[in-house]
Amino acid sequence: MPHPPKPILARLIASLAMLPALAACGSGQPAAPPPASAVALEGVATSPGVDRQSLARAVDRLFTDRSLGETRAVVVMYGGRIVAERYADGYGPKTRFLGWSLAKTVTAVAIGMLVADGRLRLDDSPPIPRWQRSGDPRGGITLRQLLQMRSGLRHEEQAKPEYDSATVRMLLLDGRDDMAGWAEAQPLESAPGSKFEYSTPTGVILADIIARTLTRSSVPAQRQAVVAEFLHSQLLEPAGMHSMTPEFDAAGTMIGGAMIHANARDWARLGEFLRHGGSVRGAQVVPRRWIEFMRQPAPGARDFGAQLWLNRKSGTERKVLFPGRAPASLYGAVGHGGQYLLVSPEQALTLLRLGETIDEARPALTDALADIVALYPVG
Repeated sequence: MPHPPKPILARLIASLAMLPALAACGSGQPAAPPPASAVALEGVATSPGVDRQSLARAVDRLFTDRSLGETRAVVVMYGGRIVAERYADGYGPKTRFLGWSLAKTVTAVAIGMLVADGRLRLDDSPPIPRWQRSGDPRGGITLRQLLQMRSGLRHEEQAKPEYDSATVRMLLLDGRDDMAGWAEAQPLESAPGSKFEYSTPTGVILADIIARTLTRSSVPAQRQAVVAEFLHSQLLEPAGMHSMTPEFDAAGTMIGGAMIHANARDWARLGEFLRHGGSVRGAQVVPRRWIEFMRQPAPGARDFGAQLWLNRKSGTERKVLFPGRAPASLYGAVGHGGQYLLVSPEQALTLLRLGETIDEARPALTDALADIVALYPVG
């Protein structure tokens, strides 16, 4: 049989090469995803507990899909070990990232240590002198209500124009030199305990309560030194979060609602600390019951506990995490610009994402994070 001319032979080979793809199309089966790139695989452990290619592609999307914003760091911990870790250009393991509202969770853990010591009580009015004046209705605010964002204080987190928001005014404008004083001076807009309203100034009030519990001094340097020593010796060092560093205002108050810095691994260690119920290598740093309290839905907010967001439907238009796409037991800390620290006890999983994402892109970002969580088995 004569050999076919070369051009015909080339076309025949090309047609045969297309048969598998055509068969897939005809079968209705989706084409297999392309292999993960070498860059995507580089930051993923050889045995990450799930399909390595799938995890590498999901993490890679956070860095390459510009519709999700700018991802600067990702750490995935499974079963207590780092199984994926990646940084954008210009960032690395030693970079200290501002966690924004991730700070609120750190502040709440510190409050729990003082409650455990008997120095604070959840259902008492906290030691804020101006609230204790006769006839001041703010004296009815309890520590529990502050932790659950139910103080009733006029703290408008989102406002138009933005410079009218309580957070901007406190951090940058008329409240910046004494942030707690400014936050505590705001009037009630509703009865204490009657309404949930997320509030960054509340985190600073909680930090002021920590300082007032630890020292009677009003000297800024003394307040700052006492709180910093307490945090590092009682919480950060025992928990292995050595890089974590809070900022303080001119009055010596920790900016506990927004301004704590740490490297990505230490932010992830915070998630593991919570996942283990406040213990590190078997040593209980904060009572397990306190972490359980932080994870309980607050009255009036099914998706919020005590300075933690919960993976549950809010009953409103608010959607912070991704209920229905992960266990209801998943919870996390969420910060301005798309900082996410997610903890799923049923999956032995902690996921950290740090970066910058505009509000309009946040739903797409949470979907991408949910894709990573969904890779891991439950139970």
